[in-house]
Amino acid sequence: MYNYKIVIEYDGTNFVGWQQQVNGHSIQAAIQQALVKLSSEKVTIFGAGRTDAGVHAYGQVASFTLSKKIDTYVIRDGLNQYLRPQPIAVQNAEIVDDDFHARFSAKKRWYEYKIINRRPPLTIDANRAWCVYKNLDIEKMKSESSSFLGKNDLNAFRSSHCQSKNSIKTIDSVFIKNKDEHIIIEVSAKSFLHSQVRIMVGTLVDIAKSNINKTVLDIINSKNRESAGQTAPAHGLYLKEIEY
Repeated sequence: MYNYKIVIEYDGTNFVGWQQQVNGHSIQAAIQQALVKLSSEKVTIFGAGRTDAGVHAYGQVASFTLSKKIDTYVIRDGLNQYLRPQPIAVQNAEIVDDDFHARFSAKKRWYEYKIINRRPPLTIDANRAWCVYKNLDIEKMKSESSSFLGKNDLNAFRSSHCQSKNSIKTIDSVFIKNKDEHIIIEVSAKSFLHSQVRIMVGTLVDIAKSNINKTVLDIINSKNRESAGQTAPAHGLYLKEIEY
C-alpha cells in the first residue's frame, strides 16, 4: 500500500463542510469521487481539520492509501482534472511514511479569520469575509486576545454541538493584524473545540463594539457559553496551514 498526503485549497461556500454527510455535498466526498475516477479504487480520505459548512481553506491536508503507486504529479493533476469545475484544488501531493495520518499526525493547526470593518456591504469579498458595519476598537481586540493564550478551559467558547469530552485547550498564538478596513485574526493550536475560533472572533468583535462589558478572562473563567459573544459567520474563516 502507498500512503499519500495532499494539500488542498477550497472555497467552502456551497459545501456542507469537509466531512461527508447525507444532507449535501462535502469536500471529502468530492475528492473521494475524483480519486475513484483517477485510481479505480474506492478510497476513504482523512482530513486534518473538519471545517464546517461555508468555511474555506488555503492549506487543508488529507491522507489516503492506494494499492498501486501513482506518480505524485499525476495524483495532483488528475484530481484537479476530475474536480473541475468545483472550487477545490490540490496544491501538492507526496508519498509519505505508512504511519502518517493527516489528522492524528498534526502538531499544530493555523486558522485565519477575515473581517472588513466598513459601512458599505461587501461585493467582491462577499462570502470571503465578515463585514462588520459598526466601528471596532482594534486596540481593545488586540489587548483582550492575549487572554486566550496558554492552557485554559474554553467551555464558554464551544458550540452546543461540540462532542469533545474535554474543553481544556492550549492556544499557542493569537495575532491580530489590521490595515485600513481589513482585519485578520490568526489563531494556532494543536486542536480546537467545535466553532471555537468563530466564537472567539465573535466575542472579540462584541467586546470591540461594547456589546459585552466582560473581559475575555472573565468569560473564560465563567465556563459558560452564554457569557461569550456571537458565533462569527463561517464565510470569514480559513484553515490556513497544518504543521507536522
